Amino acid sequence: MKKTLIAAACVALSTLAIPAYADDDAAIVTGTGGAVTGAIVGGPVGAVIGGALGMIAGASLDPPPKEVVTYVEERPVPAQKYVVKEKIVVGNTLPDDVVLEAVPENEMYAYTVINDRRVIVQRDNRAIVRIIE
Repeated sequence: MKKTLIAAACVALSTLAIPAYADDDAAIVTGTGGAVTGAIVGGPVGAVIGGALGMIAGASLDPPPKEVVTYVEERPVPAQKYVVKEKIVVGNTLPDDVVLEAVPENEMYAYTVINDRRVIVQRDNRAIVRIIE
């Protein structure tokens, strides 16, 4: 009986995976990656928990529109550059002491240069949503 309930929960949650676009147009983040990892580590229960956590994490990032990316690419490099020890990846948040440059066309986003790479962040939570190589 437990196995049937767990299997039913896995199927139900897998149909709820809502894609959220991350680093670039080709990358899609969904809860299924978390489900696979959870299944390997913790079996069916791990799949349910991993899928739910993956879906929540993926859905919380809003990719910047093409106009914002173009604006950041065309701007001169800001005078203030930062070097951090942590790996810069989409989803990480920037420390409060990092000064962000506003994007006038869209107040939801800002940008800066970290480790010689331009990064676009959500202004409300300072989460990296795009890295421009």
